[in-house]
Amino acid sequence: MISRIDLRGAAFPEGGIDRDLLPRAELDVEAALEKVRPICDDVRHRGTAALIDYARRFDGVTIERVRVPQEALTSALEELDPAVRAALEESIRRARLVHREQRRADHTTQVVPGGTVTERWVPVERVGLYVPGGRSVYPSSVVMNVVPAQEAGVGSMAVSSPPQRDFGGLPHPTILAACALLGVDEVYAAGGAQAVAMFAYGTEECRSVSMVTGPGNIFVAAAKRLLKGRIGIDAEAGPTEIAILADATADPVHVAADLISQAEHDPLAASVLVTDSEELASAVEKQLDAQVAATKHVEDRIRPALSGRQSGIVLVDGVDEGLAVVDAYAAEHLEIQTRDAAAVAARVRNAGAIFVGPYAPVSLGDYAAGSNHVLPTGGCACHSSGLSVQSFLRGIHVVDYTREALAEVAGHVVTLAEAEDLPAHGAAVKARFDWKVPGDK
Repeated sequence: MISRIDLRGAAFPEGGIDRDLLPRAELDVEAALEKVRPICDDVRHRGTAALIDYARRFDGVTIERVRVPQEALTSALEELDPAVRAALEESIRRARLVHREQRRADHTTQVVPGGTVTERWVPVERVGLYVPGGRSVYPSSVVMNVVPAQEAGVGSMAVSSPPQRDFGGLPHPTILAACALLGVDEVYAAGGAQAVAMFAYGTEECRSVSMVTGPGNIFVAAAKRLLKGRIGIDAEAGPTEIAILADATADPVHVAADLISQAEHDPLAASVLVTDSEELASAVEKQLDAQVAATKHVEDRIRPALSGRQSGIVLVDGVDEGLAVVDAYAAEHLEIQTRDAAAVAARVRNAGAIFVGPYAPVSLGDYAAGSNHVLPTGGCACHSSGLSVQSFLRGIHVVDYTREALAEVAGHVVTLAEAEDLPAHGAAVKARFDWKVPGDK
């Protein structure tokens, strides 16, 4: 069901591993760009009418308006299963605890007497938050998008999720209930690239936003790439992935269960085990056979995901070599199930989120660890971070100098301006003093 890649005895040169040796899904966002470009252009020019047409074409539903009425949000929350509501409330509580601590304070540095630079942290004015709604329903993604935006102080936010045929063209009622629970009353029944275009350009119903966040399929990722610049984005999130670094002390039952947990998201989901124990690898393979046979979504998601080129068991000589592999892989989710797991985890450089030891599975982070589950995929964790309060903040430098403070450094400014052959830059300083400037007589 799952392939093996044997890197034992392989050279691990300084500077990294050839990433082509590692499992990875083929995800051609560039090719998808040409498919989403006409959709985005259509939404730009026809607005709501285009969104209604795409709901019929892609989602199989007929809707008259894209914005979800307030009564539908209220009704969804009133009818929400009490156990689900309690779980969402606890997820929100924990997420707020973590994200509230991320808010940065403004800081002023006195560079010289009379000269200061203040860094102000200002929230994005308005954001669009995308919540997937294809094979599964993700109220947890509502929490993970909305909570950091709220804690950052974003003043205006809108959520979009695909319309569902089974619910009269509205997003899934659990999505609507989560929005209502968080106090978000601006929700739209739109999915895919057309939802990103709606946020970027605005329509008769939806005012344009400054930033779009949230995971989605390849068409959402392509629309984000296409419209980046007009809007800010968090990342081009692709199919989910888990890497597990484990040694002989790991429980194969746990390891197999965690690999399956990510595989059930999507047939392109990646499940990767990196281990120096061939015995563990064999035991995990047996567990995969047994556990997959007893679960749901086997043929349409789990089996294709585990047997795809993006998944595999990577055999290495030791934990050090395993660390080199997982750093090269830069997983969205990385579990450490080894001896001294905390010490090993502290050595990891590249991961969206790290889960330490046998009792911190990725599923915990998906829902109720307090961490955020909107994370970089496709190896982007080597340069990008997961969604946080910082994602919604902009640092602005405020420069405040007196005449005396400027005079003290004016000569250096003029010298550097002349060194760069930008005399008008120097003249802008000279004009404030009794210095000659170009054009003076």
